[in-house]
Amino acid sequence: MTGALKPGWPGNVSLKYEVFFFMVSLGIEQLIQALPDWLVGKRLGLLCNQASCDSKLRHSRDLIHQRFPGQLTCLFSPQHGFYAEKQDNMIESGHAVDPVTGVPVFSLYGQERRPTPAMFDHLDVLLVDLVDVGTRVYTFLYTLAYCLEVAAQLDKLVVVLDRPNPIGGQAVEGNLLNVDSCASFVGLYPIPMRHGLTFAELALLLNDRFGIGARLETIAMQGWQRRMYFSDTGLPWVFPSPNMPTPLTALVYPGQVIWEGTNISEGRGTTLPFELLGAPFLDYQLVLAGLANIHLPGCYLRPIAFEPTSNKWQGRECYGFHVHVINRQEFRPYRTSLALLQTIIRLYPDDFQYKVPPYEYEFERLPLDLILGDREVRMAIADGFDLLELEKSWESGLLEFEATRKKYLLYA
Repeated sequence: MTGALKPGWPGNVSLKYEVFFFMVSLGIEQLIQALPDWLVGKRLGLLCNQASCDSKLRHSRDLIHQRFPGQLTCLFSPQHGFYAEKQDNMIESGHAVDPVTGVPVFSLYGQERRPTPAMFDHLDVLLVDLVDVGTRVYTFLYTLAYCLEVAAQLDKLVVVLDRPNPIGGQAVEGNLLNVDSCASFVGLYPIPMRHGLTFAELALLLNDRFGIGARLETIAMQGWQRRMYFSDTGLPWVFPSPNMPTPLTALVYPGQVIWEGTNISEGRGTTLPFELLGAPFLDYQLVLAGLANIHLPGCYLRPIAFEPTSNKWQGRECYGFHVHVINRQEFRPYRTSLALLQTIIRLYPDDFQYKVPPYEYEFERLPLDLILGDREVRMAIADGFDLLELEKSWESGLLEFEATRKKYLLYA
């Protein structure tokens, strides 16, 4: 929508949100109701964090501990720690003891990111109940993949308790990851930036399509539909990581995450991480003028100034934009942020910088390459290649991915 790129709220634009509002029953709730025979007498581990709650905000650990007395033997936590208290990348959390149940809590973002056989000695079945955000680079997905790999080696059963994809189960966007050059802890498999799958569907895809071969069961939700965004589900949002405070954050994240690989602030150290972007050297009028010829539907880039209290440009006034999503069905987060990136690179060749390693335990490769999933994409953006033509070059890969993912869909 071209008018949305002009400063000030355009008079012909209205918010377009179709709200369905169903009450979705989560995988954890289905498990507790069903009490499957194959869990009777089994030692249970649970991969979770503080966001792993049911529709009444009761934590999955407590529900499992009460429903399967004496069977919960250990917990596992992903990046940011069990309480999602660790703010940034490569801030590790240690092992602990859960004060509620007394069982050990094994960190999978500390000295190890892959569970050890000794950890799995505590369990017969690993239950997985994590809030994902629908974006390839979110590391919970790769913690799941590592758990599946170790479970396959040790012949342990993994059960994924499903949850909504907060940004819907229909739209996919972006290039597929180039595994040969850009595999890392923010991307291990050739999937697009926005994948349109729930966590259980991702587990099925990884386990089968990419040959992990673990014994895997999934507990589907009831009432979830692919067209739903999180606000349609009737569920409370609990932030899965410290800079994912709202479902709106998740909606812009497939694009706004790219700023982690640059010296442009992604809004960390403010109350609107990822919804904001900026730097002290940006002039919003110049950037908006540079974007005038590209179609960026479904959003409005509102010029702002902000001062991060931590992270990049701490204590410095930054100038940039608040990304307002005004039509979530039309919004293309990856295209929007890549267009901003290309414009900023062109306008500020002396000020703009790529972040240097390390990034997510990669010490040589450029962080932005790992985030974008392909060095060639970064180079095309930097060289001024037409962005819509670049998107067309990804179409065959997306069509192949769409055909592949259909086999693993749990919801019509």
